[in-house]
Amino acid sequence: MSAPVDSERKGHKRKLADTFTYSNAVAGINGGEKETITVQVRRLLSIIKVCTQKTPDTVDRVVLRQAAHSLAELSKSEENVDTVVSEGGISHVVPLLTFFPAPSSDSKDRSSEDVEKESCFILGLLAIKPEHQHSIADMGALSGLVGILKRHTDNIGCPMPGASVVRRAADAITNLAHENIPIKSRVRAEGGIPPLVVLLEAYDAKVQRAAAGALRTLAFKNEENKNLIVDCGALSTLIQMLRAEDMGIHYEAVGVIGNLVHSSVHIKRQVLEEGALQPVIGLLSSSCNESQREAALLLGQFATTEPDYKARIVQRGAVPPLITMLGAADSQLKEMAAFALGRLAQNRDNQAGIMQAGGLQPLLELLQSKQGTLQHNAAFALYGLADNEDNVAEIIRQGGVSLLQEADLIVQVNIHQQAASCPWLVYVCFCTKCFCCCRPAKIVCKRQLRGWRTRSKGMS
Repeated sequence: MSAPVDSERKGHKRKLADTFTYSNAVAGINGGEKETITVQVRRLLSIIKVCTQKTPDTVDRVVLRQAAHSLAELSKSEENVDTVVSEGGISHVVPLLTFFPAPSSDSKDRSSEDVEKESCFILGLLAIKPEHQHSIADMGALSGLVGILKRHTDNIGCPMPGASVVRRAADAITNLAHENIPIKSRVRAEGGIPPLVVLLEAYDAKVQRAAAGALRTLAFKNEENKNLIVDCGALSTLIQMLRAEDMGIHYEAVGVIGNLVHSSVHIKRQVLEEGALQPVIGLLSSSCNESQREAALLLGQFATTEPDYKARIVQRGAVPPLITMLGAADSQLKEMAAFALGRLAQNRDNQAGIMQAGGLQPLLELLQSKQGTLQHNAAFALYGLADNEDNVAEIIRQGGVSLLQEADLIVQVNIHQQAASCPWLVYVCFCTKCFCCCRPAKIVCKRQLRGWRTRSKGMS
């Protein structure tokens, strides 16, 4: 008869020990000033562990949320991330994604979602370091994150009570899938893409941005994901988002479209058929530099879809803002504008239009840049303009020949070799490695340049 009593006493002792540990941890939830990061992390994780050993209806949700919040604050510092992971942070935090049952839509108590929000935030911060991405996914985080997204896809047209947790879940998926092809595929396998597409139409702008950011990452260099995003009907919503006044929304939208069309001609055609061209041209005049840059890159990609699209892009007003971008302080803006103009200059009518709009002088000035890709893109655009006989005299008149001779040009090895074999050659690389231009470089003979100069004197 003594065994049950001993068992009861042992159980009572365990409860007292748990209570003592829990009370001590809660009493100093934010730790002391001299407490090391490792000690703080261990204490917070012990609170989370004790809480998750209880049932969802008996746990102190306020204490659990505070512990998760404090751990998230520590995880914001990249130097603390490895400590959180090595102390078992992933295995303690992932279960919080599914610990509580989903609250009813009319419930006023959203404390469980506060815990989920902090948990998503922690996992997103830990996933910034690529070496932790697979560990987080292997612990089952993706199913938990996708589950959060799925349960918030109803009533998206009105204010969403759980908007903040949805945003954090989408952000966590973005960080987990960043430059990680296997995890991108695992997100698709978990069913994460359809709810993200639905959330593009959310009432909350922050949720829209987060959903678009996740889709942008998932679409990058993943054909299966790209096709599924399109099959789920994302294009029409993304094109509407291009017209949004919120800079964050149209920046993410143009980024998603850019990743969708990259190396996918069938998607590029579908995007254009659904009316993306004009709103993308409109973004060239956006006050958001990132949106301008993405729009210029996208127009350069659109220009290779069909031969008539080069002329169509120019007819719809793309050239003036692109030329304006050539004079921007941001070198990336100049680089993308020169790239787009280079693609458009492969059309004879466009060659005259770009010259007429004043594109020659800023392109010539960019030849003096010390940045290789910027110089290459400007040279590529000039290559197109020089392909038109009517433009040659003007290029010479504006000092193009002397600039080509005097500029410190970055050239390919094979052109170096050709020039070394013939001192009469002035060589210029008109190709761009970044965007895979297949046009050959022009090798111009100095005797030919002299002939151009003679003709230009007679014209001036």
